[in-house]
Amino acid sequence: MAIALVVSDMAGTTIEDAGQVPEAFESVLSRHGVTLTPRALVAVRGASKRDAIRSLLRSSATPQGELESRTERVYADFKDHLARVFGAGGVRPLPGAREAIDALRGRGIKVVLNTGFDRDTVRLILQAVGWEHGVADAVVCGEDVPAGRPAPYMIFRAMELTGTLGVGEVANVGDTTLDLEAGRNAGVALNIGVLSGAHDRARLAGAPHTHIIDSVAALPGLLA
Repeated sequence: MAIALVVSDMAGTTIEDAGQVPEAFESVLSRHGVTLTPRALVAVRGASKRDAIRSLLRSSATPQGELESRTERVYADFKDHLARVFGAGGVRPLPGAREAIDALRGRGIKVVLNTGFDRDTVRLILQAVGWEHGVADAVVCGEDVPAGRPAPYMIFRAMELTGTLGVGEVANVGDTTLDLEAGRNAGVALNIGVLSGAHDRARLAGAPHTHIIDSVAALPGLLA
């Protein structure tokens, strides 16, 4: 099987998730009067952050007529919170991630990062880890497509940006069940869960997948 494109999630897959994202959800939603349970938070990991906030607000019995306006207010606060956190440092690549990306691209395999973060937050993250130029072939954000995960559109957008013609040439990689559901919905050849992020082996094993590996550091060997 010739893989021409690897589409990889960012936080928890290639970028270390040191708890900044769940802390941002909990802190910001608390300021808006919403108390999160760990189960509710785990369920939205991997989703577009705006979609995740909308889902959490809906679960907290926000009236339907107020849902969209309240979602936008909370989302704006969430972005500001993360901008301060990431701007202060403390974000770094996962061990072996950069080396894995370089190894894949050295073989002629395109690598696209995809994420539920907005473009401004992604820019802060990539600047913080020194990946803003020349590391990946492209970066796709949730706001670039009509719907985030589990919709397959970010994967299709990655294919479009790299000129990849068939889903049979694509490997999808992520640390959450929503990452893997998006890969299934896209029909990718390889749908790979990693154990470096939000969801453990038992949870990933219950999602559609072809492989589960410890981290993206093992990806070049898997695709060899």
